[in-house]
Amino acid sequence: MNSTKELTIGFVGNPNCGKTTLFNAYTGANLKVANWPGVTVEKKEGAMRLHDETYRLVDLPGTYSLTSYTMEETVTRQYILSDDVDVIVDVADASALERNLYLTLQLIELGKPVVLALNMMDIVQERGMEIDLHRLPEMLGIPCVPVSARRRTGLEILIHTVAHHQDKAQGEKIIHHHDLETSRHKDVEEHHKYYAMVYTDEIEDKIDEIGERLKNAYPELDHLRWYAIKILENDQEIRERYPLDFSDILDQDYEKEIINQKFGFIEEIMAECVANRTKKAESTDRTDRILTHPVFGLPVFLLIMGLVFFLTFTVGDWLKGYFEVALEWMTEQAAAVLSAVGAGEMLISLITNGIIAGVGGILTFLPNIFILFLALAFLEDSGYMSRVAYVMDGIMGRIGLSGRAFLPMLLGFGCTVPAVMASRVLENPRDRLKTILITPFMSCSARLPIYVMFSELFFGDMAMLAAFSMYVLGLAMAILSAYVIKLADKGKETNMLLIELPEYKTPNAHTIYIYVSEKVKDYLSKAGTTIFVASILMWAVMNFGVHGFTSDMDQSFGAAIGKMLVPVFAPAGLGYWQIILALISGIAAKEVVVSSCSVLFGIGNVTTQTGMANLSALLGSMGFGAANAYALMVFCLLYVPCMAAVATIKRETGSWKWTGAMAAFQLVTAWVMAFLVFRIGSMFL
Repeated sequence: MNSTKELTIGFVGNPNCGKTTLFNAYTGANLKVANWPGVTVEKKEGAMRLHDETYRLVDLPGTYSLTSYTMEETVTRQYILSDDVDVIVDVADASALERNLYLTLQLIELGKPVVLALNMMDIVQERGMEIDLHRLPEMLGIPCVPVSARRRTGLEILIHTVAHHQDKAQGEKIIHHHDLETSRHKDVEEHHKYYAMVYTDEIEDKIDEIGERLKNAYPELDHLRWYAIKILENDQEIRERYPLDFSDILDQDYEKEIINQKFGFIEEIMAECVANRTKKAESTDRTDRILTHPVFGLPVFLLIMGLVFFLTFTVGDWLKGYFEVALEWMTEQAAAVLSAVGAGEMLISLITNGIIAGVGGILTFLPNIFILFLALAFLEDSGYMSRVAYVMDGIMGRIGLSGRAFLPMLLGFGCTVPAVMASRVLENPRDRLKTILITPFMSCSARLPIYVMFSELFFGDMAMLAAFSMYVLGLAMAILSAYVIKLADKGKETNMLLIELPEYKTPNAHTIYIYVSEKVKDYLSKAGTTIFVASILMWAVMNFGVHGFTSDMDQSFGAAIGKMLVPVFAPAGLGYWQIILALISGIAAKEVVVSSCSVLFGIGNVTTQTGMANLSALLGSMGFGAANAYALMVFCLLYVPCMAAVATIKRETGSWKWTGAMAAFQLVTAWVMAFLVFRIGSMFL
């Protein structure tokens, strides 16, 4: 291996091929691994050392081809065309080799060193398939290494192969064994010795002519064959970059013909190299008859999500009880220690009622958050989430979006920030903007503590159903908003959904661990930063007024601000200055609404049984009932997302004006829905 520089390896592959899982196996990076397209929307970098050599690994967005339709395909194409990558590792799902080989042939045509990593070989074996690992590299002219990223087998062999293949130059003879009887020209026959994919004589002649003109006009240009093929396919980006006159050569559009010939060669490869490939995954087909059924698919999805929230409440609340006991003990000990050392009333109040009550109250919901993310991780890694997008394609089509737009919306159940970023998988810029607009309506995990506390306070045995209804309502509001936008957009046609439905598989423990640990870490980091600071600020606002420190919150700055806004929020059942301030604080992070309630209502450890009983009695004495609570939950669901999400929306749209308009739209929508819910709910609750 050449040790004069760090070897840069680009990981490329179709969505769902296990590329990011393989990347994580090498680098140990805590990247999100999901079982549907579009999660990795930017390249991720990591490093590893093996036998005193350093390798720089780059995980590129999943792509089906090197034709730039989506942002992810553009990022991948631009990177592998650059001089930054030394070797391309083409990660292919070996259990679906036929579909993956199209990208492989395009990568080989680049002329750069390519190594094919045949991932998911464990699934190949389970399905009774066999791949001829001697004939396959003969036909492709590149090394083919069997690996299993999930089981971490074949990894060292793959990286050794990459290291030894880095200096392979295009033009070395390959053993191809094509039937050359139909070739008329000797130079075309020579192509079979050096290129894996060889087209008909007519197309090969045109490739040669275009390549010769490119060479004369751009003598420094590498990968002439690939560029010639893209020009023959009438690739607009390449044509604009190299504006030569090819009118005498491009007498028609050859893209479909080139694609057909590629798939013809792929069929030849499959026939010679793969045995038992006609054996269908019968269990997957049987399961899909139910999960992707046009009628039962959506109810099944809602039923599965209902089960997720059942576990989130039952198991989560059981574990939450232990956290509450620990929080009460910590508060008592802190108060006792501070009193013993003679600390002043203000310091004791800051630590017990501000920091411990605020941050500690949020930490008690960690079990609920953990169960939610654990369940979502199982659904993602099993292969189910892709089916949800497929099921939703019909509904999304009626509202002016493709089923692919539902993928970012699904991510919104976890966090709005990556959900907004995932909108890059959409080809149409207008579709991206519409998806970014409606995605914040999806109920992120940060809102869960609000639902848990207020549903348990006011809905008793129906608490789980009340909380689950927020997720259904968020989805319904997103769909309704998209439909209204479609009507305003005069129903412009949208792209059809093209999505891979991967094999169902047993979720991988390492993948689950990475996903859940990343989410829990994010939650804890929020508690240690944003919520910590917000709790102190809220304590200060509620304990200081025009005359300085005060124990009477009615005389505080916060009370004055909240009371000014009471007339605005009163019609929606939220006309309580404490509630209004809690909602304002929630713009920093939605979890802060809960910690703010602890401070605003002067109840320590508000999430414990004693604290919740005291809060329920206090709210009841103020006339705040079940209808108010449900209106509050609806408002928290629909109003402005957290500051991190707002910043992400600004970055993705590039417009503060558009971001501000979106925030105003959501704020108005939240108020209107809370008003309707409160007025209607007051008749029954």
